[in-house]
Amino acid sequence: MKDRFGIDWSQIKGSLFWQQPELSRRLFFRHVASAVSGYFLLPTRPLETVARAAGKPLGVAKSVIFVYLNGGPSHTDMFDLKTGPWTPEFENPSDYNGVMFPQGLMPTIAEHLDSIALLRSVRSWAAVHDLARIWIQIARNPTSALSRIAPHVGSVVSLELAAKNLPLPAFVSLNTGNSPRAGYLDPRHAPFYVSPRGDGLPNTLHPDGTAAFDRRYELLQNLDTETRESGLYGPAFNEMAAFNAGGRQLMYNDDIDRVFRFGGDEKNRYGGTTNDVGTPFGNACITARNLLRANLGTRFIQISLGGWDQHAAIYNPTGGIRTLSRQFDLGLGSLLADLKEEGLLDQTLVFAMGEFGRTVGPINSQGGRDHFLQQSVLMAGARIKGPKVIGNTDEFGRNTVEPGWGRDRDIRPEDIAATVYSALGIDWTTIRRDDPLGRGFEYVPFADRDLYGPVHEIWS
Repeated sequence: MKDRFGIDWSQIKGSLFWQQPELSRRLFFRHVASAVSGYFLLPTRPLETVARAAGKPLGVAKSVIFVYLNGGPSHTDMFDLKTGPWTPEFENPSDYNGVMFPQGLMPTIAEHLDSIALLRSVRSWAAVHDLARIWIQIARNPTSALSRIAPHVGSVVSLELAAKNLPLPAFVSLNTGNSPRAGYLDPRHAPFYVSPRGDGLPNTLHPDGTAAFDRRYELLQNLDTETRESGLYGPAFNEMAAFNAGGRQLMYNDDIDRVFRFGGDEKNRYGGTTNDVGTPFGNACITARNLLRANLGTRFIQISLGGWDQHAAIYNPTGGIRTLSRQFDLGLGSLLADLKEEGLLDQTLVFAMGEFGRTVGPINSQGGRDHFLQQSVLMAGARIKGPKVIGNTDEFGRNTVEPGWGRDRDIRPEDIAATVYSALGIDWTTIRRDDPLGRGFEYVPFADRDLYGPVHEIWS
């Protein structure tokens, strides 16, 4: 049985992680408890600094693209490359102005390292997929009191930045399955889910034609007007009316159709094959570019690419990290190139991350890598001058040895969310007083006490 976030607790309790020795379980819950308590007991956070103001949002970006690498990619093969006897030749470790990068895995992305920062001192709070997956998207512990009403970070962006006179939703989620929605916020801030194929926006044409649809829609409006204006049925009725009106703006709209319609040449360039089919990830990256190019209201785009849970055969010639990284490289690399050419990259923050990293050093007995708390994050655009590295880990990538930012500790999912908000000009310390539990909803938990905050060193 899964909860509202899709977390299957029976699977978690039956997982190998849960069955580790008692010490491992104690360490896990200590980490979770630290997150819930907000770092109150961290030795690197003197108590006299807890109330210190965290600073002002930078406002360096207009939009955000979040590439979610579902399953947890191997950080030491990708954004925090560590070499050893286990390193396959095809990764081709290369030095870019002192930054080691797997040129063989991501040659297209390597061309844009001048606009990229690699955050290598990032650490997940949990090494369980469902728990960590939700954590990075709502910027808080999914088991905490306010998590059941917590919106996706993209929904908060929609709340803050959505334009009333533009047709597209502020939060568009591409190729995403079960994920957090708008929480307690108005439904118009929920993610708009699409799996684009290049043949237009699905379900925007009525099977009986335009005239029949317009006639029926007008009849619906006439029937609902009196009820809507009476206010007898509370906010839900008006929310449904707003939903219908928003959907109507997407129908029979040439500007919208152009965003979701593209041909074989582009599909091939973004990672497709010569048969013009394209890949789901490449198609999503094309759509993200088109959404920003069209400037029709979208401010937060999430793209999902799954398959990174590589416990076995991670270095096989087919499948594994080699095949998946090719999709990621061609899709994201082409997206960065097009955004740069069109002058959109400087006003767009692009970041890619999974829910956690993978075990380091030699591979396991199945030729793969298992779940691991240490991870790394790629950030690009938004006037970042790279190649830049934030933080350093030990020789194996097991632990942070130099955090590389002002708080002098591991970067956590809450800090990533604060960075996104700051880049968009949103005050990450905001506490709303309209939540149904009456406890005050924090955009980033404990941020008003400066326990979490943005990694502004990306831009310094």
